[in-house]
Amino acid sequence: MSRKVYIETVGCQMNVLDSEVVIGTLRRQGYTLADSPAQADVILFNTCSVREHAEDKIYSALGRLRSLKRHNPQAVIGVLGCMAQKDQHRIAERAPHVDLIVGPGQLAEVPRLIEEARSSRRLQMAVSLGRAEAGRAEVEASFVSFDPVRDPTMRPTPFQAYVRIQIGCDKFCTYCVVPSTRGPEQSRPPAHILAEARQLVEQGCKEITLLGQTVNSYRFQHGDGRVTRLSDLLAALHDLPGLERLKFVTNFPKDMTDDLLDAVRSLPKVVKYLHVPAQSGCDLVLQRMKRNYTVAFYTDMLARCREKVPGVAISSDFIVGFCGESEESFARTVRLVEQARFKNSYIFKYSERPGTKAAQRYADDVPEEVKKRRNNDLLAVQTEISRQEHRRWIGQRVSILVEGPSKRDQNRFAAASPSDTLQLTGRTMTDHIVVCDGSPRLIGQIIDVDIIDASPFTLFGVVSSAASCDSAGLAGLPEAAAFPRRVPLPVL
Repeated sequence: MSRKVYIETVGCQMNVLDSEVVIGTLRRQGYTLADSPAQADVILFNTCSVREHAEDKIYSALGRLRSLKRHNPQAVIGVLGCMAQKDQHRIAERAPHVDLIVGPGQLAEVPRLIEEARSSRRLQMAVSLGRAEAGRAEVEASFVSFDPVRDPTMRPTPFQAYVRIQIGCDKFCTYCVVPSTRGPEQSRPPAHILAEARQLVEQGCKEITLLGQTVNSYRFQHGDGRVTRLSDLLAALHDLPGLERLKFVTNFPKDMTDDLLDAVRSLPKVVKYLHVPAQSGCDLVLQRMKRNYTVAFYTDMLARCREKVPGVAISSDFIVGFCGESEESFARTVRLVEQARFKNSYIFKYSERPGTKAAQRYADDVPEEVKKRRNNDLLAVQTEISRQEHRRWIGQRVSILVEGPSKRDQNRFAAASPSDTLQLTGRTMTDHIVVCDGSPRLIGQIIDVDIIDASPFTLFGVVSSAASCDSAGLAGLPEAAAFPRRVPLPVL
């Protein structure tokens, strides 16, 4: 009888990828996926430390498992990822029923540690070295990029996949724990990335998203002195037969080079979309955040992106309520959003993270109710801009990769026949979300859709007559039938 594993993923795309490769490895050892902790022999939480809310969610989940552990002492409970790296001993103190604590640089050890925990009934801990515990080379060696086995059933869709091209971060923004939890910035060898991408395309993947904490910082130094940049990597991946779309996230403003923008413009498979977090529209706040650029630099960078890549869609991130943010500072952020007219923005309230420079240097002096108001106010500004920008698409024909049924029709999908009509969802070459009605056979295909309406978050369309008539071979159904499990997006 095979053992069952349950995994819950919280956080970023990097965590989604980490969960996929961990589960892929365990499945090769005979594990099957469980739908709930109660059904599982091994229960894993892949965690995030960027915001306090994400950590609270994990501690609450661990608390609910105390009674399960009492009734089933053979169950193995593990905490993986950034929270495990940052809060190693705190987790053990708050949740003594946890069996594994494994940082993001040690995920290859998970199968072995599960067996060790099961046989010894003692806590198994595997974490990387802290940045101050050794020299850079030694610390780098303790963070291992773990990308050996890809499991299509663990992806949000079987047609799309993430590929890690870089681990760690050297930006040291004062609010951020990532340089501590994921270690020094290291770029993976291009040959490894290309081999992994080929494997994914052979599995039926049509769209690959390249991941890095600051993905456009990617630079691999070869032994012979050659340097591979992100633009070079995009050009090499672009020629893979069967690959139809290439994306990359997340970008750092100061590393948005002309050669990269030229590649985005000139390579047809590269999506014309850039996610470039600004974080604030006030120079004083950016200085406290140690972002190492000014608002003027950021706006000039935006202008260069739009000049180099006509029609490019750009999104951003903002933190409101950072230490010392005044009403005037916040007003400057609002003005930046109004002027930049981002496709969308991800807006977060500042959450003080223990161990960061901000927590050591600055008082978290913006009241919670002020943070909430500023969050809502900035979100309202961005929502109106998104609504206006989305309305411009009405009457246009766009090309989308159909990802699957929309949330409304997910429950109908499993029992749907090729002749049924479902509400489908996909994304354009500028990463806009499109909803349209169509046959399940369209899932996994790139089709043309005529946009007839728009909301601040979604474009609504009608499948063009050519796409609706193209039903040969029931494209998409074999993969959908083979991989019925739809992995939810991570909780942020």
